[in-house]
Amino acid sequence: MEVRSVTKKYGEVVAISKVSFSVERGEVFGLLGPNGAGKTTLMNMISGILDPDEGEVLIEGRRPSEARQLLGLCPQEPALYEDLTGLENLKFYAELYGAWDKGKALRLLEELGLSDYAKRRVKTYSGGMKKRLNLAVALIHDPSILVLDESTTGMDPAVRREVWNYVKKLKSAGKTVLLATNYMEEADELCDRVAIIDAGKVVALGPPEELKEKFGPEAAIEVRASKLTQAAIEAIKAVKRVERVEVEEAGFTVYASPVDESLPRIVEEAVKAGAEVESVRVRKPTLEDVFLKLTGKRLREVG
Repeated sequence: MEVRSVTKKYGEVVAISKVSFSVERGEVFGLLGPNGAGKTTLMNMISGILDPDEGEVLIEGRRPSEARQLLGLCPQEPALYEDLTGLENLKFYAELYGAWDKGKALRLLEELGLSDYAKRRVKTYSGGMKKRLNLAVALIHDPSILVLDESTTGMDPAVRREVWNYVKKLKSAGKTVLLATNYMEEADELCDRVAIIDAGKVVALGPPEELKEKFGPEAAIEVRASKLTQAAIEAIKAVKRVERVEVEEAGFTVYASPVDESLPRIVEEAVKAGAEVESVRVRKPTLEDVFLKLTGKRLREVG
């Protein structure tokens, strides 16, 4: 799959600006960014729902409108017929591709934990069940490329983990997966490579570990503390090699390196200024740290 310098505008608003990347066969490729970053617009162009104003998308050398048999789209909001059963929905969509196979449909429902609900109307399903059925619909015609647009948003964490495991199985079976998400954990867990998107542009692209090494801090020092005054924060900021201090409800996070040198001074200055330190934890950098470094925003603040 090739995305070549695509741009999409809505009036004067530029939703996507000159975005380029390629996705290899058998790869799980992530688009990580907050709501409103342009991920869904980009997914819709890749799926052939929208045409780019500039640039082009090629699916195995063809335009998306000519390669729909190769694509399985799982949109952000389930596209299901509420008065049909789960099995009837699968049959309806499979027949659009001339690919109805009841045995395969039943296996998909079983794999996604829906076999007991196959003959129940979709309007009786929970939100998470609809999301899983939507994934089954995307797979019913056996596409080689699966396009997941924030498909696990709103899922119970345990169910989300089950879907992650299923995506890993699809990768093992040779499927290519394009995944849009605003969950950094999801991108970290599943993706071979990630394109971080903000305001319609790709601001970084690469394997998650490589991005964290290149753009993330050496580590983050998380301190739980009460009686935290502005004077204490200013004193911590003044410690040598402290890059940034983020104040949170239960304490603060400091980005500094090297950690071994900075940590004792940070705690010392906080205590001197009257803060009561309850605990200290050093954690490795995350993709959210990378996003923060590149954009000045947290995913959760704008997602």
